[in-house]
Amino acid sequence: MRLEDLTRGSTLRGVSPDQLVTVVDVKWLGSTSVELTYKDAAGRAQNVLLYRDDEPRLETVTTGLPWSFDGDGATFRLVSEAYRIRLAHLFDPLLAVHTSLVDPLPHQITAVYGELLTRQPLRYLLADDPGAGENDYDRAVPQRTSRPGRFAPLSHLLPWQPPRPVAG
Repeated sequence: MRLEDLTRGSTLRGVSPDQLVTVVDVKWLGSTSVELTYKDAAGRAQNVLLYRDDEPRLETVTTGLPWSFDGDGATFRLVSEAYRIRLAHLFDPLLAVHTSLVDPLPHQITAVYGELLTRQPLRYLLADDPGAGENDYDRAVPQRTSRPGRFAPLSHLLPWQPPRPVAG
């Protein structure tokens, strides 16, 4: 920056260490020096003599409004939606159920949200037998007592323990 570029109202870096200053007045003293009147961050007015040797450390800073509304609206909507989803569990603990395409039964919701998620660390196996309740097949064929391919209940596995190695 050159001394000729100093103007009233501009913000400078390099006049005072570690802070920006606002130029109040510039008075030339010959062709190689100026008397600069400025206000620091606290609002105190001060004077300093600047010479051509000081030009390399001076820098004009463009300061804009701290809250400008010239950003991209689509990006703002994307970020605000991401934060909304991130905090949604605080307002709706069953958000995963309400926003998914899965329609869980009431006992499944109770098992997951009421029992399993409250136990940390989780060391249980959740298994639901989809054919355990009465359905159209059971009503249509009441004389059959067992269906092919049906598994035994897994309730004996809860709480789940890892299998023990077999010595051999």
